[in-house]
Amino acid sequence: MKKITRRDFNTTLVKGIGASALVANAPIACAMGTSQERKKLGIALVGLGGYSTYQLAPALLDTQHCYLAGIVTGTPQKENLWATKYSIPQKNIYNYENFDAIKDNKEIDVVYVVLPNAMHADFSIRAAKAGKHVICEKPMAMNVEECDAIIAACIKNNVKLGIGYRLHSEPYTQEVKRFVKEKTFGKIRYISADAGYYSGSNPGQWRLDKKLSGGGALVNMGVYAIQSLIYGTGENPISVSAQEYSTRPEYFKDTDETITAQFEFESGVVGTIMTSHNVSANRLHAKCERGWFELDPASTYIPLAGRTSRGPLNFKQESQQKLQMDDFAKHVLFDAPNLVPGEMGKRDMMLVEAIYKSISEGGKKQTLNFAPKFGFGS
Repeated sequence: MKKITRRDFNTTLVKGIGASALVANAPIACAMGTSQERKKLGIALVGLGGYSTYQLAPALLDTQHCYLAGIVTGTPQKENLWATKYSIPQKNIYNYENFDAIKDNKEIDVVYVVLPNAMHADFSIRAAKAGKHVICEKPMAMNVEECDAIIAACIKNNVKLGIGYRLHSEPYTQEVKRFVKEKTFGKIRYISADAGYYSGSNPGQWRLDKKLSGGGALVNMGVYAIQSLIYGTGENPISVSAQEYSTRPEYFKDTDETITAQFEFESGVVGTIMTSHNVSANRLHAKCERGWFELDPASTYIPLAGRTSRGPLNFKQESQQKLQMDDFAKHVLFDAPNLVPGEMGKRDMMLVEAIYKSISEGGKKQTLNFAPKFGFGS
């Protein structure tokens, strides 16, 4: 697999987001490194872009079973800012070149890879070789081959692997899973999911650079829609057909703008998705024998909302990232179920590849051969 170097990444990063993702200087008292904290798992964030800055790091101030123990960054200016704000000791701060030395740091138990997609496999495998448990942000990798390599490295080094699918830990999504498991509204007849947003002011971002992203809307937002169909039916699909279109080719020069796809399931359910970097969309809707259920919005951070033919859903709104990382920590510490295993990330990448193949063949139906529960959490 081709490695993306620190220089490749930083060049794109500067063009895309510049220095806006640097954290504020205000210190946050969080008692890192104390004996009390060592009852929790120490997490090191690899890559300090917007998601780490504004979602993961703040969430780690509220987690019960893990905490922010270290950082890995290619931007030296961020080191002191993060060290001050989160009381991170210098010995727990790494860059992309000395990352492998993390193997000797007993305060770091988990490495969370939050880098551009092209760097997921490299750093996930290196983390596993260092004996650290791995959370890899979605999409898992650039292709199925890389997914297999990550899974194999974690097995070989006897470490746990989770994918950054935060929604499996939050209550609205869990309620949908319950509806499906208990057949609350009877058999599902039809299901649809849309996931997208409008991108219009940042053509230099890494997500629009195929060498770093591996694809466009499909790999970024489409995996949410794919996930929605699967947990919204409790099944893996048996076929998919797909189409792609672009209304702004001058902006989306290298990656897909909008994709639609149609899925068939063994039970007879038909499902559709739409994903886009040119349309704001965020919905899951299922028609059933005895009513319907939906989430809208279905995949934002906060708030989510849901309703059914029997009335609205109303659950506590809290950080999905907090819930996700605590669930993974409980999997490591207490052998709790792994809600988002590596096989789930691989399955979704298999579906991504099938969708792209269908598009390349003019929308030809692609037959899928998953084991019934392949890719579902334990």
